[in-house]
Amino acid sequence: MTVLLDRPAWPAHGTLWSHLVSDASLQELHAFAEKAGLPRRAFDLDHYDVPAARYDELVALGAQPVGFRELVERLRDSGLRVRGVDRR
Repeated sequence: MTVLLDRPAWPAHGTLWSHLVSDASLQELHAFAEKAGLPRRAFDLDHYDVPAARYDELVALGAQPVGFRELVERLRDSGLRVRGVDRR
């Protein structure tokens, strides 16, 4: 299982947010998110948005901490990335 998590850096709703992705499959990502108790509404086409308060917990559950650049590169290389232009 290769689930990746970048550091909380994206401000919204009074906190910072991370992105949780899989570089293997969306099924793997959804299974990890379910195990972690993340709501499905946190899923945004190719990632889950995760509040900073959950970061350490998700790493303890097995998410691999990576920088944002590595997260995007591995997501893109997996073929699972949904580009911003395609989100509309």
